[in-house]
Amino acid sequence: MRKVVIEKPGGYDRLKVVEAPDPQPGPGEAVVRTEAVAVNFADTAIRMGLYSSAKKLHGFPITPGFEFAGTVEKLGPTKEKPDSSLGPYSQGLAEGDSVLGVSLFGGFASHVVVPLHQIFRRPEVLSVDAAAGFPVVHLTAWYALKELANVRPGRWVLVHSAAGGVGCAAVQVAKLLGCHVVGVVGASHKVETVKQYGADAVVDKSAGELWKQVEAVRPEKFDVVLDPNGRATLWQSFMHLRKPGRLVLYGFATMLKKGKGTPSWPKLFWDYLRTPRFNPIKLVDGNRSVLAFNLSYLFNEHDLLTEGMTQLLEWREAGKLVDPPLNTYSLDDVAKAQRDIEAGQTRGKLILKP
Repeated sequence: MRKVVIEKPGGYDRLKVVEAPDPQPGPGEAVVRTEAVAVNFADTAIRMGLYSSAKKLHGFPITPGFEFAGTVEKLGPTKEKPDSSLGPYSQGLAEGDSVLGVSLFGGFASHVVVPLHQIFRRPEVLSVDAAAGFPVVHLTAWYALKELANVRPGRWVLVHSAAGGVGCAAVQVAKLLGCHVVGVVGASHKVETVKQYGADAVVDKSAGELWKQVEAVRPEKFDVVLDPNGRATLWQSFMHLRKPGRLVLYGFATMLKKGKGTPSWPKLFWDYLRTPRFNPIKLVDGNRSVLAFNLSYLFNEHDLLTEGMTQLLEWREAGKLVDPPLNTYSLDDVAKAQRDIEAGQTRGKLILKP
């Protein structure tokens, strides 16, 4: 097999494509020969040594990658007790089946070995490339909106970075849940993309002061704000919540310098010092909530993962979800893919082809 290996944290030169023995499945596992794997912003944080769950659960050397699509090549021995958490897209999988799935790292490879509850039969309406980029962004949106924010029809949702992979998914999932959606983008060429995914309004922060534009669109503020940016927008996101309102955090993208490849430690430290701290007494008195999560920890929550992926795949089969734009690279161009996603100028999902 071929895979990307990062021996120790650093810049793009740390991404090495190497040959390795093919993995073997254990009980209740499968080996998937990948045809496409997706790049997420979190993969760049892994390379820099800044992704907490990678350090806690794996360490270096490490192969990044959280999601993939391909063919089941080999099934491991059946467990003594059937896995009751397997949903309709995971039950009865056989060698040769086309699947998509999630992995706790290891996805940037021609072969991955994962538990059966982390792979799902690929619907025919999903191309292999689109399937590789489907789970992470849609699960992030679904978990943020349905599980944490518990949105109801008619609520107003503000989505930062709405033209990115998670943003495109969040706009669509929020609309499916009956919400009004305002998307925020960083460049004018991204506005139409977000409108096509159903946003009721799109704010282009390159066209003027962000929050004045947001207030012009929705002076009554928001029931939910989804914010992956960190310090740059965190406080104002919170202040633009209604009472009650929920701020959901799932990243700190603006704490990294765009396209530099390595972290600026002075910037990280300065942004850390300036990151808002939320006083629990004031949260209670203000009737607003701050919620946060790291999706990689969800992969071991079998029932929750199955519930989310089942609903999302059913929506996709019914044509209720539209695939984001796809940008494809060879596995050997992994450094270029990471550089592009860090630069913040891409739309949709970045896909590697092993």
